[in-house]
Amino acid sequence: AAAAVMVTRDSLLNVCMDAKHHKTEPGPEGQLYGQCVLWKDNACCTANTSVEAHQDQSYLYNFNWDHCGVMPEKCKRHFIQDTCLYECSPNLGPWIDQADTSWRKERIRDVPLCQEDCEQWWEDCQDAVTCKVNWHKGWNWTTGTNQCPRGAMCQKFKFVFPTAAALCEQIWSGSYRYTSHHRGSGRCIQMWFDPAQENPNIAVAQYYA
Repeated sequence: AAAAVMVTRDSLLNVCMDAKHHKTEPGPEGQLYGQCVLWKDNACCTANTSVEAHQDQSYLYNFNWDHCGVMPEKCKRHFIQDTCLYECSPNLGPWIDQADTSWRKERIRDVPLCQEDCEQWWEDCQDAVTCKVNWHKGWNWTTGTNQCPRGAMCQKFKFVFPTAAALCEQIWSGSYRYTSHHRGSGRCIQMWFDPAQENPNIAVAQYYA
């Protein structure tokens, strides 16, 4: 039984989800771009994906951050970081779940995000503007890129997402969970970490696996 538990546990560690742009297994990617460089030693994303993660209108998902006017840079960097974590991290195995969509077989759910990462995201985005709570679905895609659905009003994030927890938990339909755990606690996933140090999320994945 112990051996079976170990096999299951190992299958949750150092893995890539079965989704649109992910590699089948993680490995070094020396040319990762910009904010995705944190994962260069071991990544589920390719260099091309890391470049596209930084584009306003990237071919990754044809998703437009500026659907209610231009998103401020200090806010956008959190969405870029969120994309890098999602596409590149090999440490999300314990939270990989089945997805019933045409474009991916797996997704992440309830990833415990460190309090600071979530709070800073909300802080830097509270004056950005959007028209939707859940960005995974319900957009008008008739032009090929996401536009606000008819009748949806553009409002500041702080009115759409009154708390940091609301932002982190609702924007990608439960992909993240807001926690009171702090960076370095070994109990929460960091969207941001120092690339000169070891990736702190390895230990977090081991703990939850």
